[in-house]
Amino acid sequence: MEIGVDSFAAVDITKGVPTAKDRVHALSELIERIVYADQVGIDFFGIGEHHREEFLDSAPHMILAAAAAKTKKIRLGSAVAVLSAADPVRVYQNYSTLDLLSSGRAEMVVGRGSFSESFPLFGYEFEDYDALFIEKLQLLLKIQEEEVINWSGRFRASLENQRITPRPFQNKIPVWLGVGGTPASFVRAGSLGLPLMIAIIGGETHRFKPLVDLYRKAGEHAGFSPDDLKVGIHSLGYVAETKDQAIEEYYPGYAYNFTRIGKERGWPPITFERFAAQIGRTGALLVGDPKEIAEKILNHSASLGGIERLTFQLDNANLTHDQLKNTMRLIAEKIKPILNQK
Repeated sequence: MEIGVDSFAAVDITKGVPTAKDRVHALSELIERIVYADQVGIDFFGIGEHHREEFLDSAPHMILAAAAAKTKKIRLGSAVAVLSAADPVRVYQNYSTLDLLSSGRAEMVVGRGSFSESFPLFGYEFEDYDALFIEKLQLLLKIQEEEVINWSGRFRASLENQRITPRPFQNKIPVWLGVGGTPASFVRAGSLGLPLMIAIIGGETHRFKPLVDLYRKAGEHAGFSPDDLKVGIHSLGYVAETKDQAIEEYYPGYAYNFTRIGKERGWPPITFERFAAQIGRTGALLVGDPKEIAEKILNHSASLGGIERLTFQLDNANLTHDQLKNTMRLIAEKIKPILNQK
């Protein structure tokens, strides 16, 4: 099983709007953490895409390109690229260039995003949420297959004998489909034979098993082999030397941030009781000591019929740079060996 880390390039907004110096500092530390992840043996580092003041990941390929120049082995990709509000040609060119810079270490996780701010920002109607994504995904995959494109659609100018360059270092850049809990998204991923990255930020992980089954059945029906149908999980988490330490350091920032975001979406405030249920054996949050979290990941994998990748989303609780580096060290040195033994 591959282990990765995802970041939204978070910047602390608890003391007001970050200054330019704050943003420079946050991005500098993020690049340092990606380099550190490469050094300790993390397999993948993903950067999300948001257009909000608390996240600095509006241009994730730029952050990844800076990291590519300073890393050697770690795979680098989006987590996720909001394809619904982007031009697939530019997305392909951005990540193809990243693939060249990294000598073949680029990946794309594409999805519709968990926030809606990108739609009005780039002139799209949210009511076209699904249609936008389907059309743009089709174009992106066509560009993967063909260098010279003839294409027409509803949301973008037509392409007639247009050569899309540069081509990547790899024969094809891996494209994962990032999904939440919509059955149609799982079926779509399976029908296209795309690896699946499931964002599980709450609830109980095993409850996604029927959706994963849909994915695998759709893939089999479309003629893809089980080896093509990879499953990954993106989960919130934090690892410390002891469970008590992990809870003490993680919970305050987690409660603050998710209560704030919850107000936008009509969610109830975070309580410690709800949090405690989420860090239990079947809960989605991966917060605890290394041995417990390794066992929990193995249980999650078994409950879903096997997973090929798990990524920790770490910078969601106002943790310090040193705390984030330490949890990556524990993931690489303590958790990965247990997973690789199985």
